[in-house]
Amino acid sequence: MKRSSVFLLTLAFVALLTATPRAVDREHRQIMADIRMLQEQTQQLQLTLGTLAETLKVVTAKLDEQAVTSRKAFADQKLLVDHVSDGVRVLREKLDDSNVRLASLGQELEALRMTIPPPVPPAPAVDQAAAGAPPAGSTPPAGAPAPAAPAAPTQPGTTPQRLYDEAFGDYTAGRWALAVTGFDTYIKTFPRSDLADDAQFYVGAALQFEGKYQEAVLAFDKVIVNYPGSNSVPQALYKRGACYESLQQLDRRSSRTRWCSRTSPTRTRRFWPSRPSIG
Repeated sequence: MKRSSVFLLTLAFVALLTATPRAVDREHRQIMADIRMLQEQTQQLQLTLGTLAETLKVVTAKLDEQAVTSRKAFADQKLLVDHVSDGVRVLREKLDDSNVRLASLGQELEALRMTIPPPVPPAPAVDQAAAGAPPAGSTPPAGAPAPAAPAAPTQPGTTPQRLYDEAFGDYTAGRWALAVTGFDTYIKTFPRSDLADDAQFYVGAALQFEGKYQEAVLAFDKVIVNYPGSNSVPQALYKRGACYESLQQLDRRSSRTRWCSRTSPTRTRRFWPSRPSIG
């Protein structure tokens, strides 16, 4: 019995020793197979990463090319816009210059048109004795109105603005007689001008500064009668009242100045020469 037990143990030990190397070898082969699979997967991953790197390089190159193209196109557009802006600026300057020239030509044509006298039909012969007129060479009777003095002739091509500025320059310099002559010439040459009412007002103001109050009153009356809607009317009324005050006609002055205060109490002139007020 003991011998059989020992024999069985010996067989089992021998079988165990025989089976252990086989199991180890099988595990080793399995490990090597796993290592090869991992190596293959690593190689595939490296190939994939290389492909991705090449793709990224191509995409980056395309993006750089597109950026360069976009910058060039933007620069070209900026140059084009600058060129168009310069052209528009030049055209605007030329247009302004043309407008100035057209305005100047219009004023010169208006001046020429106004300086050309209308054709006067020949007057029929009238017997001076029958008409009661004094003969030629005789002096008019006392109290007869003197003939109106003709306006000073203007030079051809003189624009209304230039004629007005010359008269206004005499006015501001205190040359009252020259100012009256200049403004009177302006009114007679350009009666429909926008500055005709101002010119008539300055005639009265210059006469007032000269001390010719009665003539100044007549000049201010022309402003009131000939230009009723002008902004010079309130000041003409006020200045006429000052002339009446200088002429010791206070009753007429008070009525006119009250009317002026009611109609336009705050209207002022744009320019007055530095001179003490009269009255």
